[in-house]
Amino acid sequence: MSKRTWGILAVVVVIAAVAVVLLGLKPFGRKQEIAYRTEAVRRGDVNLQVSATGTLAAVTTVQVGSQVSGTISALYADFNDRVREKQVLAQLDPTFLKAQVAQSEADLDRSRVALRQAERDHARQLPLREMGLASQAEIDATETALDAARAAVKSSQAALERSQTNLRYATIASPIDGVVISRDVDVGQTVAASLSAPTLFTIAKDLTQMQLEAAVDEADIGMIAVGQQVDFTVDAFPEETFKGTVQQVRLAPQMVQNVVSYTVIVEVQNPEGKLLPGMTANATFLVDSETDVLKIPVAALRFNPGRGSGRTPAARPGEGANPNGLGSGGPPAAARSSVFVLDPEGGLRPVPVVPGLSDGTFTAVSSDSLREGDLVVVGMDASNGAQMDQGTVNPFAPGGGRARGGRR
Repeated sequence: MSKRTWGILAVVVVIAAVAVVLLGLKPFGRKQEIAYRTEAVRRGDVNLQVSATGTLAAVTTVQVGSQVSGTISALYADFNDRVREKQVLAQLDPTFLKAQVAQSEADLDRSRVALRQAERDHARQLPLREMGLASQAEIDATETALDAARAAVKSSQAALERSQTNLRYATIASPIDGVVISRDVDVGQTVAASLSAPTLFTIAKDLTQMQLEAAVDEADIGMIAVGQQVDFTVDAFPEETFKGTVQQVRLAPQMVQNVVSYTVIVEVQNPEGKLLPGMTANATFLVDSETDVLKIPVAALRFNPGRGSGRTPAARPGEGANPNGLGSGGPPAAARSSVFVLDPEGGLRPVPVVPGLSDGTFTAVSSDSLREGDLVVVGMDASNGAQMDQGTVNPFAPGGGRARGGRR
């Protein structure tokens, strides 16, 4: 290899070494100027809510069936018809039922004839017994025949009443005032009532009074109580919010795919008739509420500047310190009672607060030092745009990849 070639290689090596040195002067974990993310303290309402889904239904729904078998000969009600109590809805073909009534009447007449004959036979035996011409056995036989004839008459009367009742059942009438929401038969269809009564119509008593059957998770059911206000929406009217009131919390659990829930009945007013049975509703139960209070983002209570910067800003002279005396290694936000406010010079100032009700996004607080419009710190970012997560460890730095708080 020539001297020229060796010279070129030496220059390349030197350039590479210089590049490595320069890159090493800018490590990944270089301290960066921090910019704090803030949000203003607001005044408003904080509502603790529980969400659930459910189905709308009429308060009273009656399934009208048939107790006798037969063929539908006529229908007098259809879907959405308003019906009155005892109004005729349908008629079964009464031909065979009328024949049964006629047969039962004939059986009753035959039983009555047999009864009269038994009475005459018994009456003839009584004088013979007084004259000693009839034995006691003969008297007992006529009395037994008389009792059997009387029983046969009662049996025939019961059979006739049963046949007449079945004939009346051939005329299907509405048991309540309401609206027909379902019709399950057509003219000419045969209904069989051998084992159970087939459903012919489904009638809702009053659609201006409805109920929402909501499934509430077992983790939230303890916060539900009778009388709570409920807001819900349906897909048919996504921009409109309907209201209701908790009427009942049913004790029977429902388990679907190992998830336990409880049915909560919500009373709903439906004067305009917009809500229909079977609609799916997304409900929100108002568990607790605080109105016209100072509220801050939940992230402000979680913010701890010591975790990201390695230090906690000292309080300025005359300013209140953390009442719990907590530093960068303090307990979680739920046990802390201070937030950090950004002052006009860009510094941080701890302000004691007393947390109240929280809806998961905002927390109601009370404080003698916090005012509406103050900027509370909720996080921080690097000045060059790269996010500066609190407690992040550079995996390429010496000792990288260890857990937060571990020794290096």
